[in-house]
Amino acid sequence: MSILVEREDGVGIITINRPEKLNAMTPDMAAALVAAVNDFNTDDAIRCVVITGAGEKAFCAGSDIRTLDDYDSAWNFRNRPDYCDAIRALLKPSIAAVNGYAFGGGLETAMTCDIRIASTNASFAAPEIKLGWIGGGGMAVNLAHAVGPSNAALMIMTGDPIDATTAERWGLVSRVVPQQTLMAEAKNIAKAIAARAPIAAETAKLNLRAAWALSIEDAIAYERDLQAICFATEDAKEGRAAFKEKRSPIFRRR
Repeated sequence: MSILVEREDGVGIITINRPEKLNAMTPDMAAALVAAVNDFNTDDAIRCVVITGAGEKAFCAGSDIRTLDDYDSAWNFRNRPDYCDAIRALLKPSIAAVNGYAFGGGLETAMTCDIRIASTNASFAAPEIKLGWIGGGGMAVNLAHAVGPSNAALMIMTGDPIDATTAERWGLVSRVVPQQTLMAEAKNIAKAIAARAPIAAETAKLNLRAAWALSIEDAIAYERDLQAICFATEDAKEGRAAFKEKRSPIFRRR
């Protein structure tokens, strides 16, 4: 299986499993990833998702270049099912556990996740320009928001990689950890999120995404609307009751 799917204590885990090809994505793999996301979206038991790559060398090296000539026109290439679009459609909070290369579509995949944790051997690049094109899965907008316009331009216009230390300094990743502890770290964060009120966590994801696109005034108004929606849930009532009773809340996604 080129896409592995696991469930563990409220956490869904998607592993891109083609290590012999640096986890480069094929159209069939993209379809399998879409199916995994759709499955997690409808599973109330899954409250956070971790995405990682198999092996020690790569998170994901992007699209398999050998498959790109299979498209009979640039228009069909433009309208292909995109694995980054699939991850963007994920309702649950998501964490990228980045080990090794996150190049091209692999970088876009990581940036599409809400939180990024990297191993010390991770590296990040937008190398498409070296082959004659640019990224198309949200490369520019996500990089510019993550690392700033100048650093984004440096990466996109040279195509050269940055290491994990630089990625952390620029704000592309939240933490850098030894490779052997990467998945444990990602799972710990995912389980902490899974223990929170799930509707509130999913709403927080919507709120953060809206904050990118809206004016300050509209973003604050939207946030207050989302807060009111959360406040009206049974989980919020449970949270208030648990606080008064000095106990841990039991959230049911209601």
